[in-house]
Amino acid sequence: MGGGGGKPLNIFKLNRGDDPDETINWRLWFAVFSFGIMGTFNSDNFQRLMGFDKLDEKEYADVQGNVSAMVQIGSVGGAALAFILCDRIGRLWATRQLCILWILGIVIFLTNNGRLGQVYAGRFIAGLGIGQTTVVAPVYLSEISPKSVRGLCTCCFSGSVYVGIMLAYFASWGASLHISDDSQNSWMVPTSLHIMFAGIIFVLSWFNRESPRYLVKQGETELAIANLARVRGLPQDHSFVQREIRDIQRQLAEEQEATMGQGAMGVLREIFCMPNNAYRIYLGLCSQLLSQWSGAQSITIYAPDMFALLGTKGQNEKLFATAIFGVVKFVAAITCAFFLIDLVGRKRSLGIGIGLQTISMVYVAAFLSAVPQLEAENDRFTPSQQHAATGAIVMIYFSGFGWAMGWNSIQYLINAEIYPLRIRAICSSMVMCFHFVNQYGNSRAVPSMLLATSEGGMSPQGTFWFFAAVTAIGGVWAWFFIPECAGLSLEKVDALFKTRWWQIGRYGSKFARDEVARENQVEKEKSEGQAEQVEFAGDVGGQRV
Repeated sequence: MGGGGGKPLNIFKLNRGDDPDETINWRLWFAVFSFGIMGTFNSDNFQRLMGFDKLDEKEYADVQGNVSAMVQIGSVGGAALAFILCDRIGRLWATRQLCILWILGIVIFLTNNGRLGQVYAGRFIAGLGIGQTTVVAPVYLSEISPKSVRGLCTCCFSGSVYVGIMLAYFASWGASLHISDDSQNSWMVPTSLHIMFAGIIFVLSWFNRESPRYLVKQGETELAIANLARVRGLPQDHSFVQREIRDIQRQLAEEQEATMGQGAMGVLREIFCMPNNAYRIYLGLCSQLLSQWSGAQSITIYAPDMFALLGTKGQNEKLFATAIFGVVKFVAAITCAFFLIDLVGRKRSLGIGIGLQTISMVYVAAFLSAVPQLEAENDRFTPSQQHAATGAIVMIYFSGFGWAMGWNSIQYLINAEIYPLRIRAICSSMVMCFHFVNQYGNSRAVPSMLLATSEGGMSPQGTFWFFAAVTAIGGVWAWFFIPECAGLSLEKVDALFKTRWWQIGRYGSKFARDEVARENQVEKEKSEGQAEQVEFAGDVGGQRV
């Protein structure tokens, strides 16, 4: 994709720009793991317990959409809450309280005993916690990571989403094999994974340090230096640590001077009335809109139903296919994090992902248009149709691979690294609210979209043609408007947005690197000049003696 990453760095190469080798150390990876891991509707027992088996197809689609969407509704509130808590109590305490909310919501859900209202309440409260993870984790990871591996570290969050999804898929499949559908354990055991993950994150948070950038913003410079030195594996007086702290302080001072300490209204004016910040918000909102309606998230949520459309029969078979789908997405996310996001850059990685996703969506849409759906349980495809159906299932896997290495990685990464420190939490929170609003609309709409046109839906083929069109539009938009941030520190990313708005996406990276090179040259000349003055003063002193 045009406007790629210039010369971004590879995690497996010794050259890390001006980042000392010590910056890649076990404390960094421990923090990445701790915050990175923040990322069963078809059980017969659950359906009978809730009375879903008595609903007709349209009513079932409505209830299914409601239950699936309650987490997204709660997550909207959680994302909105995150910016207040991130800036008031810090990234670490925000993490601890979200884990408590997450666990509380799941416990309420598990103890529903057939009460649909309690199901809604539990999923909503869990959503309040889960929604905060999409702000707290990427912001923290981007703030502690060296610029040469910031993409990798932040993408560990999006990759861990698929660890959770993969484990949930396999737990559901394993439960269907070894636990009777007549038992409540058939859906309670897979759901309990939430409690395990939230508990692990809560415990690990006590072994990490607060973000140095948050501490500088709070005026706790000495503690910020200590924490930064610890995570970088360097002494507190090391020039690299001191320079990074100075860059953070300088950017914060410039932001405060621009808004003249105008309080809440000043922050809002800074976000929406300063053209470069308004452009950043535009990038965040549009990337969420286009990614969430590209179809991949819908396939993730309703994977067993999607495989059923392509002829996969039997609950076990659908869950197994879904579990493999989770593995594919996890592998794609890891591939993107380790080999693409910092090696070829954000835009090229996104372009590859969108390309794979578009081709896959077009194939599935064409298959559903050409091959009639199987209506009865005993219906079978002809041999040629079965080959085409197998191809469609493979394309579902390809779409998941493209999504995981493209939009899903970029939507979190770009939202964590393009905003200035003063407004980073509130902007990330605002965009993540929009993220979950779109997820809610998507999860609520897709079951109805898949219905036949005679029942008010778009039909399965129409739904996939819609997804294909949105994905293609997203690829064109990303090529023109998303800038390349690979290899730039968070403070230097600001230089991307100092050129004209229509040039940011395609030429912003070159402009930023040229400006950074000029600043480094000026700093080098200044440092050499000071050294010469010291040497001259020493010579003069020696002559006097």
